Amino acid sequence: MMQTQDLEFIMKSIRQYLQMRPESADTVEGIARFWIDWPGEALPVSAVLQVLENMRNASELESRNVGGRTIWRARR
Repeated sequence: MMQTQDLEFIMKSIRQYLQMRPESADTVEGIARFWIDWPGEALPVSAVLQVLENMRNASELESRNVGGRTIWRARR
């Protein structure tokens, strides 16, 4: 079970990344690998996906299906 602080860390990391690079867009795997500076071992991609979906539900992010892959970005 994911800890609330883990999910908050992921959300904060995504927000910081997009603040610096507002035009960025990537898959959940790319976001987990390149957008988040993990302090130790990376959390599962499923945790990142949960945060992305929460942020989309809050109208902070949007997702697009591109070539059979879901691409995430800041809501335009």
